[in-house]
Amino acid sequence: MKFGMRKPSLKRSFKARTTGRAKRAVKRKLVPGYGKKGMGWLKDPKKAAYNKVYKKTSFSFWDLFK
Repeated sequence: MKFGMRKPSLKRSFKARTTGRAKRAVKRKLVPGYGKKGMGWLKDPKKAAYNKVYKKTSFSFWDLFK
């Protein structure tokens, strides 16, 4: 488990910013539950719990400038 600042990844940051709105819209139409709040808990509760703790115990490099 990571505590403290997460290491920034330019590759992942770029990918997140360039994934198109159209791609997400198509997935939302085809995959039931895609983008719905709380679906992570139904699909994989162990991973959802890990992600919740990870989000609370670590912070981004960019959070330093907020």
